[in-house]
Amino acid sequence: MENAPILQASGIYKKYGDLPILKGVSLTLQAGEVAAIVGASGAGKSTLLHILGGLDQADSGQIQIAGTPLQQLKGKALAHFRNQRLGFVFQFHHLLPEFSALENVCIPGWIAGRPRKQVEQEATALLTMLGLSDRLDHKPSQLSGGEQQRVAVGRALINKPSIVFADEPTGNLDSQHAHELHQLFFDLRGQLGQTFLIVTHNEEMAAQCDRRLMMKDGVIL
Repeated sequence: MENAPILQASGIYKKYGDLPILKGVSLTLQAGEVAAIVGASGAGKSTLLHILGGLDQADSGQIQIAGTPLQQLKGKALAHFRNQRLGFVFQFHHLLPEFSALENVCIPGWIAGRPRKQVEQEATALLTMLGLSDRLDHKPSQLSGGEQQRVAVGRALINKPSIVFADEPTGNLDSQHAHELHQLFFDLRGQLGQTFLIVTHNEEMAAQCDRRLMMKDGVIL
């Protein structure tokens, strides 16, 4: 792991109306680390993940990812940074139903303006590594839930992100597919040096991570 943290966040506060959600959260994440954020519903886990990933904005606080201060990015610059440097995996796969597995993985690379053929080659290699070499042309409706989630992981990885943020990634999977996804994250860390920050209610997954961060009432204990 590198000495400089890949992510540094300090003093993150967030309110919705008069309701405080985050109350001064600070954390660091090292490159190649797999960390889990756990806690009861309403503790602020998903809100924190969305703010760290630039999908929502904190009321105050500092976030730095791979040396870039997130709070200084706005509009197109923030969208470009998310596309280029961050990956996201959600509980629901959000795959585009009219596109094949290969095309779904390619889309962030094409949005980034990268050469079409190069992106297709990288997406094919990713899906092969994810055990989906015989599913490249299948549309989401032709894939199992576990296969759809693997496609979503491939999509998150296509632009070689600094961090993959995963929000309840096993929440929609049965126990076998959930276990397989856990193992996949650690395999990807081993093969690609990939960093993951995972919000989860799954204690088995959390226990396997390098760190388990407990949130309660808007703070990390």
